[in-house]
Amino acid sequence: MRSNKLNVAIAAASALLLLAPAGAAAREHHPRFDRRHANPSAGCRVKLNVAPHVLTAGESVLAYGQLTCAVPASEQAQTVTLYEHSLGTTGYVPAGTATTDEHGFYELTVSSITANSNFYVVAGGARSGTKLARVAAQVTLAGPAEGSQILTALKTGRRNRVTFTGTVSPDDVGAIVVLQRQNAITGNDWHRIEASVVKPDGTYSLTHVFRVPGDANIRVLVRSNRRNIPSASNVLNYEISQAQNPQLTIASSSDPIAFGQSVTISGAAAGAPNTPVTLFARTAHQGGFAPVAQTTTDGSGNYAFAAQSPVASTFYQVRGAGRASAVLYEGVKDVLTAQVSATTIAAGQSVTFSGGVTPDHTNHVIYLERQNAAGTSFHVVEVAVIGAGSTYSITHAIYSVGPGVYRVKVPGDPQNGGTVSPDFTITTTPPAPSTLKPEAPGNSTQPSQGQVN
Repeated sequence: MRSNKLNVAIAAASALLLLAPAGAAAREHHPRFDRRHANPSAGCRVKLNVAPHVLTAGESVLAYGQLTCAVPASEQAQTVTLYEHSLGTTGYVPAGTATTDEHGFYELTVSSITANSNFYVVAGGARSGTKLARVAAQVTLAGPAEGSQILTALKTGRRNRVTFTGTVSPDDVGAIVVLQRQNAITGNDWHRIEASVVKPDGTYSLTHVFRVPGDANIRVLVRSNRRNIPSASNVLNYEISQAQNPQLTIASSSDPIAFGQSVTISGAAAGAPNTPVTLFARTAHQGGFAPVAQTTTDGSGNYAFAAQSPVASTFYQVRGAGRASAVLYEGVKDVLTAQVSATTIAAGQSVTFSGGVTPDHTNHVIYLERQNAAGTSFHVVEVAVIGAGSTYSITHAIYSVGPGVYRVKVPGDPQNGGTVSPDFTITTTPPAPSTLKPEAPGNSTQPSQGQVN
């Protein structure tokens, strides 16, 4: 985790260094602004904030601040011009204007940001400092249907290899695409399993052979050519089992199940009627299989054990007639409750999402996600940690004016499968500029990049 934070800091610093020459070019584009020629009697200064400081391509940035002058009457009704430089373009361009109120406050929205961008404002003969908005690309990931019983989607081995595809917007030809599988009990560790690059049409494709049964939470991380920050896709959740032994098959009545539900394990022993068979089980953190149930095949060799109620995701295997079945992985999904404190707020205000997770997930990560501008998937806007008693509370300030769709997600881990809350639509109205405060540290955060090499 420490190295990931360091990498993010280095990337942000690099972006600022890259953008600095463009700022010099912008000042050449606006020669009338020169602090040496500013009105000394006015003595004005202008401050700028942009929020959120981390967003996803297609979303908007709220720019706001205050003009203060030695003569207070000079603060009112001043034109504020916002300039923007997007990485990959030349110089700064006007991005919008606003008019200060009686106390010098102003705000304006810049829509459809697609790349890391620097901003500054000019007002009352003064220029603000430069603020950076860091932008993730919209990354989609598609694969076999989640929860599917299709053999090629859920089994180990080369014959059951799986192809994942997706899109990157804005397209970023040649950017590295890393396919990752999550494998930490706290839900915050991602390991590289394949890699590819973004094609000229903005798409990518990766094929992977699953060799280890178990829970599989899959995403891709796109490492941009510096135009965007490292950008994660949506997460797909699978339960991977071994390929079947046709001499002794094994199947479950439902996979996955929610915590507290039960499942029936059944199958057939070819040519073994009226034969005792034993069901063995273990969880991800148990060293070996142990017997949990026994039954006898019928006259055709079919069997079914009494219903099982695992409290965590469990590996099952059936043995009998001198044979052993494949290992079946039965996923047990977390149960998540969620509520939100308000559904209509002014931009810059906060809402709180709260609830609980069953079974106990104290110290496990939990995500607040927002639907992207295209309405095709969700992306993380804030990372939090589940607290004592397996409860959580995520307070998040929203700056984009208009409706937004949010949800809470618990990412899966080897012990339990992840789950999401119902969607919440939060409508954000235009703010009173004087009420806007700088975005709090940690309000906009991203998941760990994980292993990329």
